Parts: sequence; C-alpha cells; structure tokens
Amino acid sequence: MRAMGTPRRPRRTRSALTFVAALATAATITAPPVAAAADAGTAAAGSASRTITTHEFTAKEREQALSYWTEKRMRQVGRDLDLGRTGPLTHPWKGVEMPTVGRLFFVNADGADTWCTATAVDSRNRSVVMAAAHCVRRGSSIPENYSSTMVFVPGYNRGERPYGAFAARATLTPDSWTKESVNDVAAIVVDRGYRGKLTEQVGGQAIAFDRKTGGNITAFGYPATRPQRGEELLYCSGTAKSAPDNEQRIPCDMSGGASGGPWLADLDEHTGLGTLVSVNSHGNGLDHSTRMYGPVLGTAAREVYDLAAGM
Repeated sequence: MRAMGTPRRPRRTRSALTFVAALATAATITAPPVAAAADAGTAAAGSASRTITTHEFTAKEREQALSYWTEKRMRQVGRDLDLGRTGPLTHPWKGVEMPTVGRLFFVNADGADTWCTATAVDSRNRSVVMAAAHCVRRGSSIPENYSSTMVFVPGYNRGERPYGAFAARATLTPDSWTKESVNDVAAIVVDRGYRGKLTEQVGGQAIAFDRKTGGNITAFGYPATRPQRGEELLYCSGTAKSAPDNEQRIPCDMSGGASGGPWLADLDEHTGLGTLVSVNSHGNGLDHSTRMYGPVLGTAAREVYDLAAGM
C-alpha cells in the first residue's frame, strides 16, 4: 500500500514509503488547522481537459507552519521513528552539495508530524517543488484528507537549514490521483524565503515529460532508516526499466521518508544538476524492498507542473 489508511482500487501489493511519526507531546501540541480545499483548477489553455486538484493555505497558516517547524521539531521527528538499518543499495551522498533537494515537513491527515523528500525545479515563477502526491494528500479520498502545516527545507543536513524554510502556498495533484490513486506526483508552490524566491537561491532541476524509460538514474531521499534517521541525504542508482500501471522502476531499497525524492537522469556530479524524470513512490511490497517504483511523467504531471508554474 502507499500511505497508511489510503483507500484505492485493487492493485498489486506495494510497500509504503511514508509513515506516521507522532511526537510524544502530540497531546499538548496541536498543529494549525488545514485550509479548506480550493475548487479543482483546470489545466492551461490549449492542453487536455483534465482537472487538477488544488489546495491552498492561507497567509496565517503559512506563518504558523514556519513557526511550528523549529529545528528541534525537525530533528525530533526523525528520532521518533526507526525503520531498521539502511539497506545495501542505499548510500550516503558524498558528492557535490545538492541544494535543490530537501526535506518536506508536514502534519499528515492523521495529525502526526512526518516528512517526505522534495525537489526544486526550474519554473517561470521560480517557486515550484515536485514531490509524490501521497505526501500532500491521500489518494482516492475525500478533500479533507490533506496534509497541513507544510514547509520545504532545501539542502537540509543534520539540522542545518542553509537556505531557510519555505512555506507551502498551494499543492496540486492530478485528478487521477484524487479519484483513483494513479499518477503519484505533486507540484507544490512555495512562498518567498527571507532571501527571495526558491530557485533564485538554490537553483532548479530541469524536468522532462514523456521521456522514454531507460538509462542510468540517481534517486535521492531522506529515509528514516538508521543510522541517518532522515538527517542526511541518501541515494540509490541504477538503470530504469518499464513497469506496469504507467510506472518505472530502479534497484533501490530506500524506505519511509524518501517518498517524493527525485529521480535524476544525466546527473552532473560536478554541479549536482540533472533532469527530473520521476519521483520515489513505493517499493515492491516486500519487507526489504529492493526495487523503487516511480510514475512516468506524462500529460497529467505536465499539467500539474504547468499550472503550478503560473501561480
């Protein structure tokens, strides 16, 4: 399955990459309320007539999210979960700094503190982050099942936030995810940081749509496995192969917390830049998954990205 409690149409067994990590103080600390769901947006003129499910956060909620996610809370959420030892296919990233990749902290639909991984991408508004749809809302679910109190921290490393935190202003998912749990990809529009817009500070990964599956892929994430427990950027690499349900797969054993992390093709290890061709979605249904699956970025993903880039 994808995230705990997510209803969906019957499909092959999958292992979740997201998790619940409630704080011990959850009974006395409450998160800001979720914003009311916005009306579903429509794709840009001239594109297919699919709808996109959007969810916007008020200015007050965005301010509360920045206050809520202190450095202490960010570090604590990792200490509260242990998903076992980091697998043999997953390695700490020792290469060039990757400021475009970061942790996406939020309060899930069950009210628990948790996180995913997300990536800043090139966009005309310089404010778009790509992640997995199940990080921002449950699939095949009622509108109220959104994540809240969401911030993106690019370049996160052991509590350090070199570029600060960016509050999520809006999340966008394909209508196919909202209704059928298909196309597990999301775009997130973030506020300006204290030094300016997101990609003005950290740069942005290129993004490709309708790219033929294949070639070497480097996938990144912040899984909750030890000893890192979400505090360090990890990666897997291997050749992408086609998979059923309009997905692709690579050899990788990253687990919870890595959801939404980028699949980068043509990664330049000197610049840390490549082309985003998918995001971490789920494992292969085993306790010790050795395959990572991600959606093929097609028309649905393009429409979500295009609408987000214009917000």
